[in-house]
Amino acid sequence: MNVLQQTTNERSPTPRPVLSSVTNDTPLTRVSLAFAEHRINVYLRFGHPVCELRLDRWRRCAIFTPAAVFCRVRWESNDYGTTRWQLLVLQACTPLDAVQRIAGIQPGARLLLCAEGERQVQSVLPQIDTIEALGVDPVAVSPAYWRTLGNRLFARLPLPVYTSERHAAYLAGEVLR
Repeated sequence: MNVLQQTTNERSPTPRPVLSSVTNDTPLTRVSLAFAEHRINVYLRFGHPVCELRLDRWRRCAIFTPAAVFCRVRWESNDYGTTRWQLLVLQACTPLDAVQRIAGIQPGARLLLCAEGERQVQSVLPQIDTIEALGVDPVAVSPAYWRTLGNRLFARLPLPVYTSERHAAYLAGEVLR
């Protein structure tokens, strides 16, 4: 059985369809995910992988097609408490695109937003919740918004709110391309 035909997701009851545009020579991005209770939790906050492969009890691998946008959250702790919070919004690329090497993401991806530390991650999560409350899939949000959010976060400036008007303007611009 082809790897791309394994489209069922353990968390969702409905299988995801296999994209007809995916062929054996389509460059794919693999994202490693993991869970060990009270130690590490690396998971997707949003994104639509072509498939998810369960490697063992603790590890999974999500596979994305080029241009797919997704969010990976990483939380780690030890006996003394939380040691790392990280939230990355990424875009899968083709071999011809400039990509950043990121641990756990093969071969790499375009980094749209990077939030490090509990304060930054906890300030980005409500922004994602607000986008979902608008009825907008975070995958469909403008990449420029994610970059702006990351820049504002880094500069410690107020974070911009994604509105339905901003989304409509982005969609109108995409139609013109």
